[in-house]
Amino acid sequence: MYDKGQGVIQSDEEAVKWYRKAAEQGNALAEDNLGVMFQKGRGVNQSDEEAVKWYRKSADQGYANAQNNLGAMYRDGRGVPQSDTEAVKLFRKAVEQGDGFAQDNLGFMYAKGRGVPQSDEEAVKLYRKAVEQGKAGAQNNLGWMYKNGLGVPQSDEEAVKWFRKAAEQGNALAQYNLGVMYRDGRGVPQSDAEAAKWIKKAAEKR
Repeated sequence: MYDKGQGVIQSDEEAVKWYRKAAEQGNALAEDNLGVMFQKGRGVNQSDEEAVKWYRKSADQGYANAQNNLGAMYRDGRGVPQSDTEAVKLFRKAVEQGDGFAQDNLGFMYAKGRGVPQSDEEAVKLYRKAVEQGKAGAQNNLGWMYKNGLGVPQSDEEAVKWFRKAAEQGNALAQYNLGVMYRDGRGVPQSDAEAAKWIKKAAEKR
């Protein structure tokens, strides 16, 4: 409640205090949340190493969100030595529990051939699963696959549809991509005004 400012005045410091109390008693959700606070430097000094420590405690208890978060730290080499293999292993564990963010992340690994054999078809399959859960990142990624005809028949109209869904959720990359489609008149009537509107929204998030 302190984290979100619900029913109390928002306070990162108070949120950390209570997350820590629960995390130290082995609560997996609190361990994951405390990891997020350390990763983002909210209410504590930013520390990737501390974030990894708490993500790992939570992930070891089988908490899918923490498995995904720890996987992302391995993928990016933050607080741990970079390892695509370890990232994929963790993403896969979370995917097996139906975690939408992990489905998107594992899809990205297949799209890029990182830690797994490259497969656009496998990437699309995973993006679709995440899209069904309304994940904006996956909507943008699926749009990209349609725009470029990767693992799906090329379709500017489908690309625009998915970019728009993600853009309306506030995804900056999708807002930029949608702006480019308007700029180039791909899948939508060409419109400099619409292009400027969406690219400006994306720029404001940077």
